[in-house]
Amino acid sequence: MEVLFATSEAEPLVRAGGLAEVSLGLPKALRALGHDVRLVLPGYSQALASARDLEEVARLATQGVREKLRILAGRVPNSTLPVYLVDAPSLFEREGGPYANADGDEWADNAERFVVFSRAIAAMGLGIDALGWRPEIVHCNDWQTGLTPALLALEDVRPASLFTVHNMAAQGLFSWEVFHRLEIPRPLWSRHGLEHYGNFSFLKGGLAFSDRINTVSPTYAREIQTEAHGCGLEEVLRLHSERLAGVLNGVDYDIWNPAVDPHLAANYDVESLEDRLANKLSLQRHLDLPESGETPLIGHAGRLLERRGSDILLDIVPELDRLDAQLVVLGRGDRVLEQSWGRAASRWPRRVAVVIGDDESLLHQLEAAADLFVIPSRFEPCGLDQLHSMRYGAVPVARHTGGLADSVIDAGNINPPPPEATGFCFDSPEPGALVAVLRRALARYRERGTYWETLIRNGMQRDFGWARSATSYESLYREAQAHRDRGHPAFI
Repeated sequence: MEVLFATSEAEPLVRAGGLAEVSLGLPKALRALGHDVRLVLPGYSQALASARDLEEVARLATQGVREKLRILAGRVPNSTLPVYLVDAPSLFEREGGPYANADGDEWADNAERFVVFSRAIAAMGLGIDALGWRPEIVHCNDWQTGLTPALLALEDVRPASLFTVHNMAAQGLFSWEVFHRLEIPRPLWSRHGLEHYGNFSFLKGGLAFSDRINTVSPTYAREIQTEAHGCGLEEVLRLHSERLAGVLNGVDYDIWNPAVDPHLAANYDVESLEDRLANKLSLQRHLDLPESGETPLIGHAGRLLERRGSDILLDIVPELDRLDAQLVVLGRGDRVLEQSWGRAASRWPRRVAVVIGDDESLLHQLEAAADLFVIPSRFEPCGLDQLHSMRYGAVPVARHTGGLADSVIDAGNINPPPPEATGFCFDSPEPGALVAVLRRALARYRERGTYWETLIRNGMQRDFGWARSATSYESLYREAQAHRDRGHPAFI
């Protein structure tokens, strides 16, 4: 199949979150299955600087920008994966991230930016002669591409569309005035279309008009149909539930492999676990924590946000003395949480080390050094930290929600743990529950012996590679084509 994979971020071109990792790993796996998959991203400054062999292949006149868009074709670095960049300098070439400036404030013109991007994707989906290529499937990801299925649905002859929701909380919600100013086709404004309580939602466009919908874990696909997790769109999701599926994300083991990872002080695999200790001692030295192979090291990484439970973990920092454990936190996010974590590191320097920022090398080192990796999310569409940590022998401690529930199997009280057990889970998103599960996990850690080693081996041997997920996406593509052949979504 010919697949245009539309995304607002992709490693190593530009990254703001886990979507970037998915947007590299999944297309690579689909190409390995024989599909002609090509990425399309906005022409951010970072992407223009990173992409290889870029050349202009088409120009496109579209509403929202005075100049014609340039469509640049190239490839993702260190791969044969083709990529198109939608070059509109006034919208995308600026300092900062893909959605916000360096201070974390969202770009005021995000609606304009991603309407133009969606129009470009739709035009490519319908076929631009100069490209010499036309997709059978347009695979859209998150709200930044959500208008594309709606625009395609206006056409009698069109490619099939799949819309993947990576986070229901980010909806691309804007006013009627913005809808009108951006000259979005009026038939798309209805309560069954883009309209959402007087505003319009890019995300709802993807839900209402795509041929198939999926999210990034089976449990999250069920959760988002409830009031607790649907973020106001649960009724829409229930209405379209026959088109909704959940596919757990994967991991690119070319990148996440402790046996060959160049970022590590010592490489190891499931047959040489004794070599893992060198990574723990190295990280403790690097972060000025007391060097100790016996003291359990807990890791936490990624976005420092309440939805990811970073505040819950922060609340239990005073318990680290009683738990006799060290904690390393790596990431960025909410400014107040960043500052609070900085104060915690200053107050408990022998227990807590905090690095605010995005450091890919340090993340790999942390996965290889940690004995436990904590993911206390209030909700988690999929999560990648637990998948990385299992591969690296860091036992996950995770809240039972979303993709965490689908990937982390609690060890229970059986000794030795059963083959399917990979970590420790808790239900309630509050500090007391997290302390209780950590006590249970650390008691097992201190027993060592065959129990802990068996748990590590179970996790390292689980296969969360992208090949498994890619076959599920193949099926979704075929279902999307079958739905498209029965006619496009109705306008009501």
